[in-house]
Amino acid sequence: MKNVVIILLVTLATLMLIGCKNKETDDNTLTIGASPTPHAEILNFAKPLLKEQGVNIKIIEMNDYIIPNTSLDHGDISANYMQHESYLNDFNSKNKLKNKLISAGKIHFEPLGVYTGKSTDLKNIKKDAIIGVPSDPTNCARALWLLNNLGVITLQNKDNWLEVTELDIKDNPHNIIIKPLEAVQLPASLPDLDFAVINGNYALGAGIPNDKLVGTEADVSNKDSKEVQLFANIIAIREADKDNPNIKKLIEVLQSQPVKDFIKENYNNVVVPVE
Repeated sequence: MKNVVIILLVTLATLMLIGCKNKETDDNTLTIGASPTPHAEILNFAKPLLKEQGVNIKIIEMNDYIIPNTSLDHGDISANYMQHESYLNDFNSKNKLKNKLISAGKIHFEPLGVYTGKSTDLKNIKKDAIIGVPSDPTNCARALWLLNNLGVITLQNKDNWLEVTELDIKDNPHNIIIKPLEAVQLPASLPDLDFAVINGNYALGAGIPNDKLVGTEADVSNKDSKEVQLFANIIAIREADKDNPNIKKLIEVLQSQPVKDFIKENYNNVVVPVE
C-alpha cells in the first residue's frame, strides 16, 4: 500500500510538472494569422530571432482580409499581420466586434501598383478600358487616387480623401470602366482586364513580373509620405493585449535591423521596411 501511495504521489507530481510546462509554453507562444507573401515569410525569418527572446510563434497563413480579423476578435489567434491601420479602423467601425482591434506597431509598406493585362500603354489608354481595383473601401479609394495621379481619371476632392468611390469620378475622358474585385482575385483576373491596381503582397504572391508594373502609388524612399504613414502594414492585436510583453518583443524584433535588411534584400522595393 505504501508503495502504491508513493507511485501515485510521484505520478501526480509528474503530471503537475507537465501541466506547468505546457502552461508556460502556451503563455510564451503567439499564434499569428498572416498573408502568405510577404507577411508569413517575414515572420518565418523572424522566428529564430524571437526564439532567442523566449517567444515562440505559430504562423497560420490566411488569404483574405476578413478571417484574420474575425479570428483575432474571437481569440483564435494572438495577432495578425496582413493589413494597414486605415483598413483596420474601417473594419472596427463597420463590424460588431467583441474586442477593439488596434495596431501594435508598423512593420512595412506595400505601395499599390498598376499592372498590365490585355493592354500595355497606360499613357495612351484605349476607350472603354477595364481596370480592376480592390473592392474594400480603403484600398479602392487608394486605387482611384493612384489612377487620378497618373492622369487616367480625375476625382473630386472630399473632406476625407479615403472615402472616394467611383461616384466621385468627375472626369473620365477615356470612359474607363472601373471593376472592383476582391483584392486576392485581382492577379488571377489580370488576363481578362486591361489593367489592374494590385496590392503588393498579392502581386508578389502571384509572381507577377516587374515589367508588368506601369505605375506605383508612392515614392517608397520617402518614409514620411502620407501613403507610407497611412498604409504601413501593421501587427494587429486585441486592445486588451497591448501590454503583453511577448507582443512587445514581437514588435521589437520585426522592427529590428536584421528584419529590415531581410525585407530590403528580398522584395525589390515592392515591400519596404518602415524606418
